[in-house]
Amino acid sequence: MQAFAQVVAEADGRGGTRLAVLRGESPLLLRRTGGRSGGDATVHLVGGAAGPLRGDDLRLEVVVGEGAHLTVRSVAAQLALPGRPAPASRLVIHATVAGTLRWLPEPLIAAAGCDHHTSTVVEVAEGGELLWRDDLVCGRHAEPSGDARLDTTIRYAGRTLYRHDLGVGRHADGWDGAAVLGGGRAVGTVVAIPGLPGVLPASPHAALMPLAGPGVLATAVGVDIRQVQAALGPLCEPAGAARTVMEAA
Repeated sequence: MQAFAQVVAEADGRGGTRLAVLRGESPLLLRRTGGRSGGDATVHLVGGAAGPLRGDDLRLEVVVGEGAHLTVRSVAAQLALPGRPAPASRLVIHATVAGTLRWLPEPLIAAAGCDHHTSTVVEVAEGGELLWRDDLVCGRHAEPSGDARLDTTIRYAGRTLYRHDLGVGRHADGWDGAAVLGGGRAVGTVVAIPGLPGVLPASPHAALMPLAGPGVLATAVGVDIRQVQAALGPLCEPAGAARTVMEAA
C-alpha cells in the first residue's frame, strides 16, 4: 500500500491558525480535532487500515508557517505488523517549521515479525519552536520485538542539531530483541527547541541533555511504556492537561 498525507498550517492574521491543506490517504488519515486556547490548531492521525505492513510505503508532510501553532497527535498507537513477504514497511516524515509544532503521537509498537523503518527529517527555521516526541514499544505483551529502525534528523537554521538512529530486532547490529536497550522494552525521546515546557521528574530511567545549539533532549527507557510515559509525559503536557495513557496490548 502507498499513501501520502499532508497538513499545512498558516497564521490566519487574527492570532489564530488555519489549516490551508489537510489531506490524507488510508492508513494516514488526518482530522482536525480543535485546539488549545491561544489559537492553536490540533490534528489527529487516524489509522484507516491495519499496519503498517511489510511493503507499505507511507509519507507524511507537515508545514507550519510563521506565526502558526500546530499540535499533531494520534488516536491510537501505530502497530507495525508482519504482513506478506515483502520489503520493509516504510514511513517517511518531513516537517518544515517556521512557527510552532508540537508532535505528540501515541507510541509505535514493533509487533513480532514486523520489519519497519521510520525516517524523519525536521527543518526548523530560526525563531521556530519545536516539541518532537517519539516512543517505541518492542513487541506486544509477552512477545519478542519485531524488527524496527527509527532514524531522526532535526535541523535548526540550516544546521543539524540532532541526529539519532535506533534499531531493534535484526536492525540492532545483529542482536535479537531489544538488546540495545538493556532490559528495557520501551524507549522514548523528546527534542524541544528552544526548551521544554515542563520539568523532568527524578527517575533512574530518564536523562536530560542540552543540544549543541538551542534546545534540549530528554530520553527515557523502561520495562514498559508506562515508565517512559511517567518520565516524559510531564515534559510535554501543560500543567493540569488531561491525557489518556495508552497501554500496549
